[in-house]
Amino acid sequence: MSTLFLIQSDFTATPQAIEKLKMMYCPEDVIILMGDAVQFYANTFLQALPKIYLLEADAESLNSLNIPNIEIIQYHDFAEICLQHTRCISLK
Repeated sequence: MSTLFLIQSDFTATPQAIEKLKMMYCPEDVIILMGDAVQFYANTFLQALPKIYLLEADAESLNSLNIPNIEIIQYHDFAEICLQHTRCISLK
């Protein structure tokens, strides 16, 4: 069973949230960066993951994002991903 991880921490708390994620992450899990956490998309651990999702509204703050493991999603995609998971962990 995969887990949906929502990383929605403020900027100063995001490094600690990523450290928690490292301890819990399994390869089948899904990661969505939200809010200030999107500023950490280039984190070494996150870049090693097969895919990371960013909401389009949050990704607008980033300049010319063209990274292979990043997928920009709309809110309806976010809702579909949420419905596919029975286990969700929010790291703030």
